[in-house]
Amino acid sequence: MKKEDKGRIISELTESLKSFPHFYLTDIEALDAEKTSKLRRECFKQEIKLVVVKNTLLQKAMESVEGSDFSELYSVLKGNTAVMFANVANAPARLIKEFTKDVKKGETAKPALKGAYVQEGIYSAGDLEALATIKSKEEVIGDIILLLQSPVKTVISALQSNGGQKIHGILKALEERAA
Repeated sequence: MKKEDKGRIISELTESLKSFPHFYLTDIEALDAEKTSKLRRECFKQEIKLVVVKNTLLQKAMESVEGSDFSELYSVLKGNTAVMFANVANAPARLIKEFTKDVKKGETAKPALKGAYVQEGIYSAGDLEALATIKSKEEVIGDIILLLQSPVKTVISALQSNGGQKIHGILKALEERAA
């Protein structure tokens, strides 16, 4: 590979590392053409950017990202490596888990998680289950909104039912006491 091509690839990887808040390092070596094609289609559907890279070029790209320390991931950069870049923290983990659910005992599951950088933390291959259950920012915001709306909905439903007359009576009695 020419030096110019390597430089271009490193700069593209650096831009991807900067523009995507989460990435997963995976091993997809043993996948046949059909499964690889299926994986790429699923990644596209879920807005996950899948890139097969040379480990040395990926490490140089990681080293060139200012303000980030990916050094804990350098040790997993062996063999074939594919990077899954995502905006949703748990999307690649869920995809890997779904993709490997039919693997028989004793077989090696592919794609296999090597490591991940999710929500500014480094995760290892054994953390796939935890990564799959991490809630995305949008899910957490939705949960908070539901929790905040719950008391308001209770009051509104009480006011709309016959209980609304009881509440009105209680408020009227309190007003008369204060006067």
